[in-house]
Amino acid sequence: MNGILVLVVVVALIGLGFAAQAAIIRSRRRHWMTLRLDEDQRQAIAEDFRLFARLPIPIRDELEGLMHVFMAEKSFEACGGLESVTDHMQRVISAQACLLLVRRKHDFYRNLRSILLYPSAYKAKNEHGGEDVRLGESWHSGSVILAWESVISNGRNDEDGHHVTLHEFAHQLDQVDGAADGVPELSGVGSYREWSMVFGKAFASFQHKLEKGRRTVIDPYGATNPAEFFAVATETFYEKPDQLREHYPQVYQQLCLYYQVDPTEWDDATLS
Repeated sequence: MNGILVLVVVVALIGLGFAAQAAIIRSRRRHWMTLRLDEDQRQAIAEDFRLFARLPIPIRDELEGLMHVFMAEKSFEACGGLESVTDHMQRVISAQACLLLVRRKHDFYRNLRSILLYPSAYKAKNEHGGEDVRLGESWHSGSVILAWESVISNGRNDEDGHHVTLHEFAHQLDQVDGAADGVPELSGVGSYREWSMVFGKAFASFQHKLEKGRRTVIDPYGATNPAEFFAVATETFYEKPDQLREHYPQVYQQLCLYYQVDPTEWDDATLS
């Protein structure tokens, strides 16, 4: 009986420890969410991430708070000869990654621990034992890998539908439940049913168009599998929202519901 009592006490103490730690994290996050960038930092980010300049002020303010949480909690590591990950690099990547979180219920990419940054395209072993040249990767084990050259070249062109950071962090959202299947965490059973129907139909149509040699607003890489279709559709959603809405209206609607924003409304916004 005494042994059971001791076990109960130990479990209770462990539970109190976890609760206390969670309370500390929440308190820190509330503080970081109140922090903002200065005008020089905003202008510097806008140069390398043009979409940032188009954000309505309420969304930008929320994004800046999210960026401070992200930079405080995640580790940035220089790789492949990159001398260091500067504060500006961290801010640009954080702005791009956290854009996918604004207005949404989330847990700050809870599985992510580190961002590994290469200066440019890098080589990595593929599943067949050979090497591929890559611009980015997302690992469900807690890391995102990015090539800085692509981060800024994609960020400076906000209308081509290509954005490596948005792509890889969409994968992070997809991988939260452990499966990279093109279905991120949604709000309920009905949401999953609607998402699967819309994205399944769109993916099949997309593949059929490519087989017929027809061009589409979504990059052909999205035909690889449903996970890549979701990641590429996310890039298109933020960079070519009008075209995506025109050609894939149901997909666009699902992404609006998921990301809780409508990028077509940002066209007239300017950094101020």
